[in-house]
Amino acid sequence: MIKVEEAEKIILEQLRDYGSETVSFDNSMGRVLAENICADRDLPPFNRVTMDGIAIRYEAFKKGNRSFRVKATQSAGEQPIDINDNDECIEIMTGAVLPATTDTVVPYEQIEIKGGLAIIKVETISPGQNIHLKGKDKKQSEALVESNQFITPTILTIAATVGKTNLLVRKLPKIVIVSTGNELVDVSETPTPFQIRRSNDYTMQAALKQYMLNAKMLHLPDDPDIIEKELRSCIYEYDVIILSGGVSMGKYDYIPATLEKLQVKKLFHKVRQRPGKPFWFGTHEKGTLIFALPGNPVSTFICFQRYFLPWLKKSLKIEMNTSYAVLNEDFAFNADLQYFLQVKLVINESGELSATPLEGNGSGDFANLLQTDAFMELPLGTNDFKKGDVFRIWPFKNFM
Repeated sequence: MIKVEEAEKIILEQLRDYGSETVSFDNSMGRVLAENICADRDLPPFNRVTMDGIAIRYEAFKKGNRSFRVKATQSAGEQPIDINDNDECIEIMTGAVLPATTDTVVPYEQIEIKGGLAIIKVETISPGQNIHLKGKDKKQSEALVESNQFITPTILTIAATVGKTNLLVRKLPKIVIVSTGNELVDVSETPTPFQIRRSNDYTMQAALKQYMLNAKMLHLPDDPDIIEKELRSCIYEYDVIILSGGVSMGKYDYIPATLEKLQVKKLFHKVRQRPGKPFWFGTHEKGTLIFALPGNPVSTFICFQRYFLPWLKKSLKIEMNTSYAVLNEDFAFNADLQYFLQVKLVINESGELSATPLEGNGSGDFANLLQTDAFMELPLGTNDFKKGDVFRIWPFKNFM
């Protein structure tokens, strides 16, 4: 049995690069960007007016001129109109191109227009005011968005702005989620008194959809021949197999022996943690990775969050943030295992993230996760954890 940190290290030594592919930008939401998005021209591409008003030459105002003849009105998207004399101005709208013969914009709030004249009512203005200068934000060919991040609505806006109709994104691994057990029936079925509905596979499939991954699902009975046949096929069809159940020490836990028979190299079996101790991990010479998770719902969920998702993000070149919270009450755990405590998160008025323990009824109590925001990872080496201690957390819910 290995420690959590050892299991993490072994898994992250098996990162995969599945290459990249081009998709249309309007179908790229949630994918991982595999290229920089660069400015196709200076941003803004021209000296842009930022307030409605009049465009003048500051030199004229500096010399005492306060009355300007309105030569024309120019809106956003129109060809700029030049002035010929210092006593002329252009009535101009936000977003318009600043005429090259002007250099300052005075807003409507500071002027009065009547009889074709614009009269400035203030005695102080600044040269170049209310103008967003060409190239102020970014220069042509400069990176606007760095690669290796999830594509968000903001990134799509940038792509549209620079005319990037196709984006290079990370290819996603082909994943199958395999549940086992005669006691499990589909969600559409009515279970007998000694059966339960499947949920682990649906939970993981739903979580993977957040990463634009459409994992296939397969349920197998507790029959070693069927398990061997189906897993052999999966090894050659998929990049990753996530198993739920059948990895412990029970008479019908066929997974470890079957994987060995299929020449899957075991990298570890059993982790010094609770819940999730029976976790099994290995790789086939084809390159297929097998995450064999224990079948109890909370055990499955913590192993998926703690090990599989970090592997997926790092394989897709996404850097993970490490989060911590303050334990806001004493807690004791007596087993010599690393404990993943279910917690409710709160941000107090000082901006401190605190965690309240929400103990359930063991690794089968999936309903308790409805109230839980994260797992708090309590380290080996002590049994008593004090209020005010800070520990790493693994959030899986938006708690704001």
